[in-house]
Amino acid sequence: MHTTRGILKALTSGKLTIEEAEKKLQILTLSHVEDLAILDHGRQDRTGIPEVIMAETKQSDEIIKITRNMLDANGFALLTRADWKKVDALESAIDDYVINVSGSRNHLTVFVHAQNWKPPETRGRIAVITAGTSDIPYAREVEAIAKVVGVETLSFFDVGVAGIHRLIDPLKQIIEKDVDVVVVLAGMEGALPTVIASLVDIPVIGVPMPTGYGYGGKGISALSSMLQSCAPGLAVVNIGNGLGAGAIAALIARRRAKPD
Repeated sequence: MHTTRGILKALTSGKLTIEEAEKKLQILTLSHVEDLAILDHGRQDRTGIPEVIMAETKQSDEIIKITRNMLDANGFALLTRADWKKVDALESAIDDYVINVSGSRNHLTVFVHAQNWKPPETRGRIAVITAGTSDIPYAREVEAIAKVVGVETLSFFDVGVAGIHRLIDPLKQIIEKDVDVVVVLAGMEGALPTVIASLVDIPVIGVPMPTGYGYGGKGISALSSMLQSCAPGLAVVNIGNGLGAGAIAALIARRRAKPD
């Protein structure tokens, strides 16, 4: 009952009165968390993508308050860029919910949900490919947002151009399983998205990674390379924006798989 559709179904079935439905619909719009934040609980109904908490810039007590508000409204909360100290604080404060953590060190993606939470009906499929293992924490953001909106993911890690033969099996699976969109995360010179876009007839979204050595090693070289790609069918998001790439890919996948 945490969506507009769920509230309307409960209203028409007699489980809610008009007044109760009105209050729940109000909760789904905007709510204030003290003077910390104004949360947009109706964003997923409106745009297909829910509001996400960026934990990196918030204190633990702020994260707990915002997370509780989102759980009360929607039954789940997705957090990115957390560290273990913040995760420990969240787990201590919210022990009656399921908490899934992925990523590494100071780049953790955290998904908190009620015991009875279920994602939307699965529709569409995306592939997530990283050039190296250092890119995996960002790939977890792609996987997390896809899960929340009901899109299946296939993930392949550490298959960069330094050993390009490693791409053979992932590409076979991508074609065989009729993947809708491919998200490719790569640092250093950022060549992998161009290579993949030249081999498949599927939209490819490149994510330049802030990983590498020396000049341009914080994603600048990868970003420039991807933007200058000669392979049609490749779109590029900002440096390290796994969440944004995942959101775009999920929207495309769900749209493509939408029933007639």
